[in-house]
Amino acid sequence: MSDSATTPGSSVHQKIDTSVPHSARIWNYWLGGKDNYPVDEEAGDAYTAVFPGIVTIARSSRAFLRRNITYLVSEAGIRQFLDIGTGLPTAENTHQVAQGIAPESRIVYVDNDPMVLAHARALLYSTSEGATAYIDADVLDPDRILAAAAETLDLSRPTALILSNILGHVSDYEQGRELVTRLMGALPSGSYLSINDGSRGVDPVFEAAQDAYNASGAVPYNLRTVEDITSFFDGLELIEPGVVSVPLWRPDPSATAPEIIAEHGGLARKP
Repeated sequence: MSDSATTPGSSVHQKIDTSVPHSARIWNYWLGGKDNYPVDEEAGDAYTAVFPGIVTIARSSRAFLRRNITYLVSEAGIRQFLDIGTGLPTAENTHQVAQGIAPESRIVYVDNDPMVLAHARALLYSTSEGATAYIDADVLDPDRILAAAAETLDLSRPTALILSNILGHVSDYEQGRELVTRLMGALPSGSYLSINDGSRGVDPVFEAAQDAYNASGAVPYNLRTVEDITSFFDGLELIEPGVVSVPLWRPDPSATAPEIIAEHGGLARKP
């Protein structure tokens, strides 16, 4: 990637609309990050005033991803990761967790948010043994993603596809299924799929807050039933305990008793 595409202060900043709240920046705010604008903080505060539990959901989602990556590297032997919809850099990014265990790990991040692009250098930091790259692409363009990812990853070898809180931005459920099928279809046997997304049918207060947010004019995020989230893994072998509320997925032994929240996810292997 050229310097002109990744250097903060380039023309990419002109594409950032600071007048409308953006889900990636609000998520960053809930995680305790600083890469957001007053409009995002206002929207985030308005959301938490209705549903304070969103901060727990955001941080539990990040912890779920960390445990997924740890399993994939330590137990499944995966050394390649394709992380689509990575969002703004925060603590414990995919490459930090993976390369902290296996320095030779190779990670490709995909996002199409201008602010993420402006911060790409933070994401591109890698160990000398491994590699980290960033692709400016939309999740709705899987062929472009796969072609660009192949410049860094050997897609003939097992690869973990990470879709963390991104499929909710695909408004049509069947289109989301088709995207997952296309992406996993390009990966070999022994590859893995990690998905987590906000869920319906668990917390009506959360659902009301999200519906109001979607109606506000901000970039919408669609909650889905646990059954719909589970169906994204059709044809794959789910790793125990299956698709569950994310705090229940292989919690750290030292963690307090996990609670059920409206964020579900799982990890599955391609046979």
